[in-house]
Amino acid sequence: MVATITKTNLGGFRSFCSLCPMFHLKNIRELTCLFVTVCMLMSQSLADEQDFIEDFLKREYSLVKPYRGLGGSSSSQWDLMGTTMVTPDYVRLTPDLQSRQGAVWSRIPLFLRDWELKVHFKIHGQGKKNLNGDGMAIWLTKDRMQDGPVFGSMNQFTGLGIFVDTYPNADKNLDRGFPYVSLMLGNGTLSYDHDYDGRPTELGGCTAIARNAVYDTFFLLRYSKTRLTLMVDVEGKQEWKDCADITGVRLPSGYYLGASSATGDLSDNHDIISMKLYQLTVERTPEEEEDEQEEVTIPSVDNMEQFQVEVQEEGMSGVQFFVTLLFSVLGLGVLAVVGLTVYGRWKENRRKRFY
Repeated sequence: MVATITKTNLGGFRSFCSLCPMFHLKNIRELTCLFVTVCMLMSQSLADEQDFIEDFLKREYSLVKPYRGLGGSSSSQWDLMGTTMVTPDYVRLTPDLQSRQGAVWSRIPLFLRDWELKVHFKIHGQGKKNLNGDGMAIWLTKDRMQDGPVFGSMNQFTGLGIFVDTYPNADKNLDRGFPYVSLMLGNGTLSYDHDYDGRPTELGGCTAIARNAVYDTFFLLRYSKTRLTLMVDVEGKQEWKDCADITGVRLPSGYYLGASSATGDLSDNHDIISMKLYQLTVERTPEEEEDEQEEVTIPSVDNMEQFQVEVQEEGMSGVQFFVTLLFSVLGLGVLAVVGLTVYGRWKENRRKRFY
């Protein structure tokens, strides 16, 4: 993804151009010098915003139309699982039906140092808001082709998971809207907690109203210099919105890309339209090279404690407390009546023994 000129840069350029009438360009030499100066200023500004020089689409790690190389043949680069269906326009992981699971996994491990993944997806169905589910996930993990309870893939995974969660399992009053896109780094022992929508292990995320959207919906994940950046584009504005930015992320190489989805009692269509992976060309300082020399075997993030959230059980509301108290009193009353009845019969039987 080639770096684009930001609004700030364009504003500075327009301001500079507005001053042009103040200058009297007497010859071509002055015009050339002015042009070179403007280019240098803009290039420096862009360099401050983007560390990478250029990018290259890696087709062996990408899933694009017409979706060649999918299936069970020996020449395939991607494997299909479960209910996954390939059409000319999309790869459908799950249809809008209950209790379905589907996935697609790359056969080629990823060994790139710096990369960027752009995912074009679509989630849609007949269910009303909060009566649909469950969502989908994009993976970069050590193990592939392992189905399970986390959006159609295994729990306690080793690697990276990006979740597009469309159903709020936790209390509806939590400070987030759904669909919600989040990141999780797994080390083989951490579990994704569906009951709390993954909050205890979440590295970052944001609300992204992507379900039944009238626009194309995308998210972009970039990994470079131990920095993991997640951005979304779901509003049809063709501009990226910051979603999560985590530094100090250490990802091993040789992991596999995948996408999975699952439905339960609630359902949706979960479609992958494209997954494009780009190799980034990045310059590093000697200090950065030294910092990244150590071989990484288990995914980790510096200062993991800052991301962990302690989820506490919600206390009972006033209505719940009243209903509980009422049924408790009624229960005690019933027990008292039964106890008195039994005691009365026992006392009567005892009296009869003496006659």
